Amino acid sequence: MKGSCTLLWVAASLAYFTCGHCSEAQETSPATVSPQEIAKPANASTPPVRLTLQDALDRARKNSTQFQAALTTAGLARQDRTQARNTLLPTVTYNNSAIYTQGVPPGAEKGIGAPVIFIANNAVHEYLSQADVHQVFDAGAVANFRRMGAAAAVAKAQAEIASRGLVVTVVQNYYAISAAQLKVEAAKRLAEEGDRFLKVTQDLENGGEVAHSDVIKAELQARDRQRQFREAQLAHLNARLNLAVLIFPDFNDSFEVAEDLHQPVPLPTLAEVQQGAARDNPDVRAALAAVQQAGYDVFGARAGYFPALSIDYFYGIDAAHFAVNTAIPGDGKVSNLGSSIVATLNIPVWNWGTTQSRVKQAELRRAQSKRELSFAQRKLLAEIQSLYAEAETALNELEGLARSAQLAEESQKLITLRYRNGESTVLEVVDAQTTFAAANAAYQDGAVRYRVALANLQTLTGVLTTP
Repeated sequence: MKGSCTLLWVAASLAYFTCGHCSEAQETSPATVSPQEIAKPANASTPPVRLTLQDALDRARKNSTQFQAALTTAGLARQDRTQARNTLLPTVTYNNSAIYTQGVPPGAEKGIGAPVIFIANNAVHEYLSQADVHQVFDAGAVANFRRMGAAAAVAKAQAEIASRGLVVTVVQNYYAISAAQLKVEAAKRLAEEGDRFLKVTQDLENGGEVAHSDVIKAELQARDRQRQFREAQLAHLNARLNLAVLIFPDFNDSFEVAEDLHQPVPLPTLAEVQQGAARDNPDVRAALAAVQQAGYDVFGARAGYFPALSIDYFYGIDAAHFAVNTAIPGDGKVSNLGSSIVATLNIPVWNWGTTQSRVKQAELRRAQSKRELSFAQRKLLAEIQSLYAEAETALNELEGLARSAQLAEESQKLITLRYRNGESTVLEVVDAQTTFAAANAAYQDGAVRYRVALANLQTLTGVLTTP
């Protein structure tokens, strides 16, 4: 009773705010949304976006979080290389400081070398304003620059791996929509055929030509076809949502894909795949760059045995007055500008074997990276044969699947016609419908399988075969 009162109160409130005679309420109340508008997609007023496979790939590269993360990592590695290179170049800074120290008491200067308490200071007031050109000659810095260059190559190859993996995902989701749409159309035809067949059995039963068991079987079949039709619609919706989440920055399910699932796409030869994989396989390039990076790690660790030289050239003021010139009574002016050079040579003598330990660590990493490179090369050879065989098998089976779907549809029509003429049984009709549904689904899945197999080959060669 309480729930009924609540519903009545809500209905009365809605009636008050939407009443045409209550103009004041219409002007001051917030806009209301009908249930039909709630159920309508937010972008229903805009025309659907027509997407080709290339459009979907371009959008996915812009909006994929994982792919953008790989690009970010590659960009960070390039900046690390730039920073490592800059450490090899001279730097220029301009230093300014003032030192105020305690002076010697009046009359006590005699016998003391400076008029200040601290011997490190030159005067009571000392001003420094100098430009410093600093240069370091260190073998470790050179090794670090080269190591960062190899690390940038590794990150670039990893970004390429992420890009090619994204291609496979987009291709699979893109053509899954086309296959799901064709399955919906086939399921709809079968559902309509099931309803017609049920009507035929009912008419034949009324004429005394078939038993009631045929009507029961036809009704069961019709209900099952309706269920399959709804499941096909749900699968189509999920396929669209999977692609929409991948390629759009905001939620947008108003798009259409090109109907090119069954367009013929040639399969490259095995020799072309092998040449492309040998030339442009990102996994091997990443492993090779990792070996180079590990080699520079060894060189950098061994640089700990070498001396490091740094040179500083100073030019500016280091005087008791903050001025370019200092006036001396009776002697005119003296320039405060001057220059000096400081060279420092650091020679490593003893650090309890830390450098030796670092060299050993770097050598272990280099050995492991070489093993990973060898594995990547062996894996590439195996993947070339496996993925090419997969694509070739899918292509060879596709023609047979298309013919099977065509024959199953024709058989289903002929057996239904024979049933109407009393020449076949209801079980034969049901079996023909089931065979056609399975053959059509296998044909659509086979087409998607071939497209995905071509995309997997692209991960080896870098070339995507499109219609």
